[in-house]
Amino acid sequence: MATSDTTRDDGVLPGVGKVRTRKDGAAIDLDALDKQLLNRLQGAFPLIPRPFAAIAAELDVAEEELLTRTERLQRERIIRQVTPIFDTRAFGYGSMLVAAKVDPEVPWRPAKIINSHPGVSHNYLRNHEFNMWFTLAVEEDSSLGLQGTLDVLQELTGAESIRQLPTLQLFKIRMDLEMEGGTDALAKAGEAVPPAETERQPYDEFDKRVVRATQGDLPITSEPFAPAAEELGVSQEALLEHLEGMTERKLLRRVAAILFHRRAGFSANGMGVWQVDPDRIEEIGIKMAAYRGISHCYQRPTYADWKYQVFTMAHGRSKEECDAILDAIHAEVDGIHDRATLYSSTEFKKIRLKYFTDEFKAWEREHAGV
Repeated sequence: MATSDTTRDDGVLPGVGKVRTRKDGAAIDLDALDKQLLNRLQGAFPLIPRPFAAIAAELDVAEEELLTRTERLQRERIIRQVTPIFDTRAFGYGSMLVAAKVDPEVPWRPAKIINSHPGVSHNYLRNHEFNMWFTLAVEEDSSLGLQGTLDVLQELTGAESIRQLPTLQLFKIRMDLEMEGGTDALAKAGEAVPPAETERQPYDEFDKRVVRATQGDLPITSEPFAPAAEELGVSQEALLEHLEGMTERKLLRRVAAILFHRRAGFSANGMGVWQVDPDRIEEIGIKMAAYRGISHCYQRPTYADWKYQVFTMAHGRSKEECDAILDAIHAEVDGIHDRATLYSSTEFKKIRLKYFTDEFKAWEREHAGV
């Protein structure tokens, strides 16, 4: 079994910075109902006028108590936000994961430049020769496009090398932390499902207005969709019916709570990368995606200096828990030739992407004069 514990010929290093982990779990004490509530809010938030009342009934508590708990969990920075999660590719945005080699002595300078782009939603320092890993999205009508934007970023940051790692197949994308179960639950395989659709879908100007009105934080109130409906000049029922339709059209994945991982106790994340039998990539990707502790699973391209085709993101309460998830996959899934785990030592940026704003074109004008 190959891991990232020693220097390897493909660039995996003993460590770049300190792998962040919290041995004892959550930074804030959470009782059983808190954990149950957090699990429920990370699922599909009901698209009804009073969704918190419906969740309260499921959990057998009063709506007011559930609202109070949710407000406290947000105030204590366990919940980052309750928000619609739209599909980037369905709206025609070009997007990809990017791995860059930047100066390991001064990574904050290039990170600040990369973070300035509104389409960068995640940016981490990881323990690899390619040490800066970020996600980049550009609008469908971008003057620069993905390649042009990367060319500008490489010039501005002085990155020695950049590897484009677009999604070739999407097997899973669902950031859903298991708050009640332990390591055994995270390292257990669930139901395997076919790859998800990621193609552009038709949408109109009203869809764009709905996105602008609802993206970002939904208020923690009895009727969280009411302000957006008022802004759009429609009834709540009409807005919710439209959101249901956007879900059916694959523009909206779901509405859900997004957590602050480390504050919620998941202080380690390991990007497991796998070299597998090339004739069995889809079969193996589907199996890996079924594990509860895996939030993201993709097939990505390979290069002469990057041989791994399948990427999995494992989230755990410690490095050891992440290792247990990835070790379980290695033990139970056939067809793996080699593997490595890249841990994050610094989180430079983590936000929800905002769509249909003026920021994308403003960045291109400022940095590329287009």
